[in-house]
Parts: sequence; C-alpha cells; structure tokens
Amino acid sequence: MTTQQGPQRRGRSATGPRTLAEELRARPDDALAALFRSRPDLLNPVPGDLTQLSARLSSRASALRALERLDRFTLQVAEALATAPDGTSLSTVRTLLTGPAKVKPHPGATPLTPADRSAVAGALPRAIATLRDRALLWGPDNGLRLVLAVREALAPTAGNPGRTGLGPTLADATVGMSPARLQQLLASAGQPATPDPVSAVAALTALLTDRARCAALLDTAPEAALRLLDRLVWGPPTGTVPDAARPVTAEDAQSPVEWLLARGLLLPSSPGSVVLPRELALHLRGGRTHRTVEPVQPEPAPAAAPRDPGVVDSAAAGQAHTAVKTVEELLDGLGLTPPLTLRAGGLGVRDLKRTAQALESTEQQTAFWLELAYTAGLLAPDGEVDERWAPTPAYDAWLHLDTAERWSVLASAWLAATRVPALTGTPDGRGKPRAALGPELDRTLAPSVRRAALALLAELPPGTPATAEELLPTLRWQRPLRGGPTGPDGRELRDDLTAWTLDEAELLGVTGRGALAAPARALLTAESDPAEVLAPLLPQPLDHVILQPDLTAIAPGPLLTPLAQALALCADIESKGGATVYRFTPASVRRALDAGRTAADLRAFLEQHSRTPVPQPLGYLIDDVARRHGVLRVGAASSYLRCDDPALLGEVLADRRSADLRLRLLAPTVVAAQAAPDVLLATLRTMGYAPAAESAEGDVLITRPDTHRTPPRTAPVPVPDGPPSPDDTLLAAAIKAIRAGDRAATAARREPAADPRRLPRTAAAETLAALQTAVLLGERMWIGYLNAEGIASQRIIDPVKVEGGFVTAFDHHADELRTFALHRITGVAELDE
Repeated sequence: MTTQQGPQRRGRSATGPRTLAEELRARPDDALAALFRSRPDLLNPVPGDLTQLSARLSSRASALRALERLDRFTLQVAEALATAPDGTSLSTVRTLLTGPAKVKPHPGATPLTPADRSAVAGALPRAIATLRDRALLWGPDNGLRLVLAVREALAPTAGNPGRTGLGPTLADATVGMSPARLQQLLASAGQPATPDPVSAVAALTALLTDRARCAALLDTAPEAALRLLDRLVWGPPTGTVPDAARPVTAEDAQSPVEWLLARGLLLPSSPGSVVLPRELALHLRGGRTHRTVEPVQPEPAPAAAPRDPGVVDSAAAGQAHTAVKTVEELLDGLGLTPPLTLRAGGLGVRDLKRTAQALESTEQQTAFWLELAYTAGLLAPDGEVDERWAPTPAYDAWLHLDTAERWSVLASAWLAATRVPALTGTPDGRGKPRAALGPELDRTLAPSVRRAALALLAELPPGTPATAEELLPTLRWQRPLRGGPTGPDGRELRDDLTAWTLDEAELLGVTGRGALAAPARALLTAESDPAEVLAPLLPQPLDHVILQPDLTAIAPGPLLTPLAQALALCADIESKGGATVYRFTPASVRRALDAGRTAADLRAFLEQHSRTPVPQPLGYLIDDVARRHGVLRVGAASSYLRCDDPALLGEVLADRRSADLRLRLLAPTVVAAQAAPDVLLATLRTMGYAPAAESAEGDVLITRPDTHRTPPRTAPVPVPDGPPSPDDTLLAAAIKAIRAGDRAATAARREPAADPRRLPRTAAAETLAALQTAVLLGERMWIGYLNAEGIASQRIIDPVKVEGGFVTAFDHHADELRTFALHRITGVAELDE
C-alpha cells in the first residue's frame, strides 16, 4: 500500500484544517488504512469521497462503536474534551484531568502526586493520537474538536451525567429562561445588569469560571447550602425540589436551596428538580473532571507464587489429553444413540443428564464438551424429520489426527467461539432455562474477553497463575465500555465471562494449575504450531494392556485409538484415570461375538496386545459364551426360535419367564413366538441364554449397532461483533476509489455548475469538440458518465483518442486506460490548471 499524501485544497488555513473532511484529505494513505482497520464499519459501503466519509464518521452508531474500543484513560480524555467547548487546547485538557497545580483539590478526589501528574502528561499525547487516528478528534493541538456525534454521546447533561458526573453548562441549563429572571440572578449574585439575555448568560458564566470571584460568592453562602452543593459535586448533579422553577430573589430566600436558586448556583432542570451547573461543579472539584484519573494500565497482581513452568506444561498436557479423549468418548456415545433435537433447538434436559452420567461428569462440564464439539464442527443436527444430534463426517477425519493436532482443532475453535456453555440452565428472558446447544448461548463479547484474559496471563512470568478477580481491574481499564449487560447480582457479563474462561481453559488444557501453558502461548501468538509444542509433552500411546486373573485388563496409559476401540467392544470400562481398567463380562464378550468376532479372534487379539498370558478364567469365559452363542437362532415369523438341540428348546418352553413370549412348538427344532425378533432376543438374553439373530437365508446377523453420522456439515460461524477487519487488498482498492472520487468532487472547474454535485451537461457536439481539443492539447477533463446500469458518476480523464463513437482515456478513478461511449457522457468541463 502506498503512503502517498492526498491532495491539499487551496486556501487551507495555516493553523490547521477547517473541516474534518479537509483533515482527512491531508492524511496519507497508510493513515486512512489504519482508520479503516480500527473502524471497519466505515467501509460498508465504500464512501464515494472524503466528504461522505466525514459524514459517516459523524454518525452516532459508528461513533459509539469506536468509543467502546477505547481504554479508560483515552476515554477520560475524550470525556474531558466533551466538557470543554470546541477548540480547546491540549494544555486545557491536561488541566481538566489533573486540576490546576496551585488549586486545592476537592476532599472527595483522589490526590495526585507529582509523579501522577507526570504520568498524565506522558500518557496524554498517546491518547490524543489514538482519538485522532480513529477520527474521533480533529484540529490542531491549540484547537481540538471532537466529532459532533462523539460530543453528543459524551457531553454531560442533567439526565445523563455520564462517567464524569457533571451536569449541563449554565448556558444550556438557562435555555428558555426569561430575560427578567436572568437579570434577577445577576442582581442576586451581586453583578451589574446587562443589556440582553446573551450577555447576561455570559456574565453569569464568567462569574462561575473566575475562581476568585466564585470563591468570594461561596464564602457568603450558609453552611447548609455548602453541604448541599457538596452532595451534588461528584454526581449525580440533580436533586428534587418542589416548585423548582419559581423565581426566587436574594431577599426572598428562606432556605439553603432558595439561597442557591436565587444566585444561579442551582438551576431548575424541570418543575420538580434542580441541577448543578457544570462550571460551578468544576470550581468545587478543584478544576477536575474525574474523581480518579488513570493514565497507566493497572497490572495484575497475582497472590499465588509462580510455579515451575515444566510442571505447568505437564499438567496442561495431561488435561489436554483428557479433553481429547472426553470429546471422543462423548461423540462415540452420541453416534450410537443420537439424542433428539428440541423443537426450539438444543438438547433436552434428560438427554444432558444421561450424557453426563455416561461421561461420569457434571451437567455443566458436559454442556462445555458438547458446545466444544459443536463449535469445532464435530457435532451437528442431522436434518432429518425427527432431527437428532450426531457426529459429523468431520469427526471421522478428526479421529485420524494425532492427539496434539486434535487438541489444536478444539482449542482454536474454543478461542474464537461466541458460544458460552456456562449459560446452560440459566433463565432466559421468559424465565425458562436455556438448553445446551440451544440458540440463545451466543455472546459476541465472549471471544474478545477470552483472548484478552489469556493475553494477560501470557504477560505474566511463565508459571504464574492468576484468578479472575486479579485480572478484572486490567480488563476493565482496557475496555471500560465493553462490560456487557449487568446481571441481577450487579456483575457485568465481562466479569462472569472472565471467570468462565479460566475454568474452561483449565478443563481444555490451555492452562495448567492456573497458569498459561506453552502450547497456549503458541496458540495466542500464532508464531508456532501449538500441536508441535504440545506433542512432546503428551504421553506416548501404548499398544498393550495387562490382563488380570479377575477378568480385568489394565491399560497403564493412553492406548492407541484402534486398540482402545477394539478393547471397548469386548470389555466394559470400569474406571478411568491415569490407568484405565476394563472388565470382561458375558455381556461384553457376547457383544463382540454379535459384531462378528469369533472366540479364536478374541483370543488372538488378547494374546497379541497383552504383556501377560491370557488368564485361564478369561479363556473359560470366552469359550463358554462362544459355545452357547448362536445355538438358538431367532428369525422373523412373527418371530421364531430355531435350535438343533430339542432338549434346549424344551427347557425354554418350560421356563416360566418365557410365558409373555407365547411360545408354540412347531417342530422338534422350531418354536414360534408372538413377539418381535428384537424383543425375543432381549428376553432370552435376560433369561441367561445366548441367542443369535439370523437372516431369511439362515445366516447369523451381525447385530453391532451402526454409528450414526450427519450429512456433511460446516462448523457454526461465530456471531460477528461488527464488520470484519478488511484485508490489505480491499483497503488499497477502497482508498484508491475514495481518493479518485474526492478528486472528482473537489476539482476546481472553469465553469462550475450551481451545484458542484450535479453532473456536467453539454450538447453532444460540444462534448465531442471539447474531447477532440483535449486530445490535441493533452488537457485533463472532468466528465459525467452513465454506465450500462444507469448509474451516474463523475470522472477525471486524460483523453488519448476519439473515434468511432468512443473516447479512449486514462481514468483517474480506476487508475487505468479505459474506453467510454460518447453517447453515455452527459457533459464535459475543463479543469483549472
């Protein structure tokens, strides 16, 4: 991107720009690019010229969005500017923040030491530069001017004193007051009469801004009146008074309030309330706009001692491994039994409880794992008529990554997510609890708070933990207006988001023992691959287990994914932790046989992956279940039961527990049942038999349930917090178009139209002659042009050739050689040299 400076307008004042558009015109291209990066909403759509850009800068919505991204001191500077008139000097702003050096501050204000005053003086240029760069302020240092929308948003009024607690100026508070009443105020304050209301207001304002004269007037005030002023001095500046607008003179005043009303030290703001004028409040405060000025960002002060960074990284890596395995276990379970989607979206309370029990976790943590999988694009609704939550095809691709890469996918999705799992179960606007995976869990503030909190942890020495309460003072200073809504407990959303961020970071392995881990630092800075940083810290997956005589298998560490899946098919997980314990039962062995494994397959699998011989009890269990497996065959009649052993069929018929099946002997080896095949299978298994299902051809059916998958789904896009930041290509094109439009709009013409915004109008013959002359003389022309869609635009061109009804010219708007149809040119005008 170029840094070419824009054209200067003739007649520009030597003391500075006369308008905001003129200042923008003088900015180099890189300064305009910085403005658009900090305020991307200005490019939607791209302004036609710098005058349109200055108008957009003055819109209230854009100004408020920009103010929200200021730090506390920069905002205090803007608030001080809003209390002063336009054209204030830099030294006046500094005095408003610190108070005059020789004036005693108000007892309610935070005392300022010489070091504090030096800090304000040192930080003030940076704050002014920030306001200038974001086009919230313009003008030279001796004539600073806030953009109108910013002044309107920050200027204190009786109804909205803002963060300064000040009220309106005396001039604003006396709007609509009768000339006679103004003269009464002057007389009661001991001032001479003036010829008109304007000079009367000016005289009263001068009285309150003159420290010596105002102090002399207050010295005559009753003590009770001074105590009343002291209650209003730091805001709110209003008080309730019956019949506040009644005309009270110094002779008629009977109470402290009337004494103040008679002299204009309190002014009526409504029939039942009074307001303290801004000038008097500043006098009482010792000239300061803020009770406490904060030029320097407060640094977090963790109470806990730093921990060994190696221990922190190890703890975080262990939790990262647990997080990956938890998400894998969660999605494997949902793939087998996908829960229904609520009509309003989300997951039902019962399904959440059932999932939490399966994970042996709390419902709140389970909601976090569900939201994490959903945010990463691994979980989604399947889109069927009876919609269910199920893993996506992306989950299968995720399973093929190694553990470190899988964690990186989860952590990256969490860092950018606007989903807030901690809101699960909290009441919504109608008092109903919010559902996990529901549509009401997005908060646009979440990603910025999450990243800011982790950035503060990254600035601490490695291994240093910090709590939310220790980070919040800094976060509040960085973005004082970005706290979010306040809850019933008086806490801002940012406070809760910070605490939730640290809890989730510990669950995910971003932090270890409260301190930021090395992989997370790589994730924040993007200077290295977090998966590469995490991989050496993770335990190496094992390819073996230890079989025990009590029908258990111990995995002394994380297993390879294929081994873990195969083992989970033939054994149940009994306990988790550093070592996972699997237990073999008749039901688990039968599950493997139902999936098509044979007894020989199971023995070979266990012998291959066990460091100890297969215990005799386990061998007996496998052989016993396999011997009985499939001896009974269930098929569809309503259903039937077939067996080559008539004695076994007779045993089933004689069993009282089979009465509900209503069995009937059709042949010595066949029994019909009045129950569905799946019911018949389940009942016989509860009776202690090991039946197998068969097809119509008599083949044994593999009954392992298939895992459910959704159609291809994309990960949910975080809810945008305003327009995205433009890239360099868009910025370069936008600035080029704005510059070209501005040249066309501001170019001086020899015969300017009455309205410079109107397209030039000339006859066709005159247009042709003018363009041909411009080609011969090499002159630059200003034209109006209508394109094929009928959109009008102004162009500055250097004509090169005119023939065949077309003019070939260098277009300064497009910065390229273009061809224009003569019949679409509305007119031409010459430019001043």
